[in-house]
This record gives sequence, structure tokens and C-alpha cells, in this order.
Amino acid sequence: MYEKPLPVIDGESRPYWDALKQHRLTLKRCHDCGKHHFYPRALCPHCHSDAVDWVDARGTGTIYSYTIARRPAGPAFKADAPYVVAVIDLDEGARIMTNIVTDDVEAVRIGQRVTVHYDDVTDEVTLPKFRLL
Repeated sequence: MYEKPLPVIDGESRPYWDALKQHRLTLKRCHDCGKHHFYPRALCPHCHSDAVDWVDARGTGTIYSYTIARRPAGPAFKADAPYVVAVIDLDEGARIMTNIVTDDVEAVRIGQRVTVHYDDVTDEVTLPKFRLL
């Protein structure tokens, strides 16, 4: 049984979570300005157009920023400490906050290339985490 907090899946984000269950990372892309964005929302945060669609992402990117959590963010995360929380610049241009899956948290560096790792935490929820390339 998964004992950590789970995301709230609403109508706007449902396609994102459904794609993750299929081990596909998807983003919204604006038809008017051509930019990708994350988190899922009805309007493009760059130009405010509502002409947005879901597209598959490559699942690769670069570490923009990170921290090593040596003290867990609550009892449910105690066994994971230390763990890496990172912001990834996806190759499509959007940023996503995630975890870096690694046995050596000290090896993580800004600018490193990463690839998506799908963590099937329940029958309904798959979380996108990343591994170093």
C-alpha cells in the first residue's frame, strides 16, 4: 500500500495522469505561440491563448535546480531520506518539479541530463520521476 500523498486528479489534469499510466509524459502545447507548458491548464501561460493541445514529450531534460532533502517532508518520506527534489528543464521548454531517482544523491549536479522514470505507485497513479543519463 502506498502511504505518501497522492495528487488530486481533476478534469483538467486527467489526460496527463492517464498518459503517465501508459508510461507517456505529456505536456500542453499552444497552437498560437508554439510553447509547451506545465502544469496542465486551460490557458497558455505565455500568451493566454486557449488554443492548447496535449502532445507527447520526449521525457528528457536538464536539471535546472535541486535540493537534497536530508530531513523528510513528513513521516511518509522518512525511509526515502536523503532524496533529491529537482526542477527539470524539459527539452520542450517547460519546467517540471520532480524527484531524481539515484543511489548517490551527492552525484547530482545542475546542468546534468536526465530521462523520465515512471513510478507506478498505485493502480491509478504513476508519478514521473527522473534518472541521470
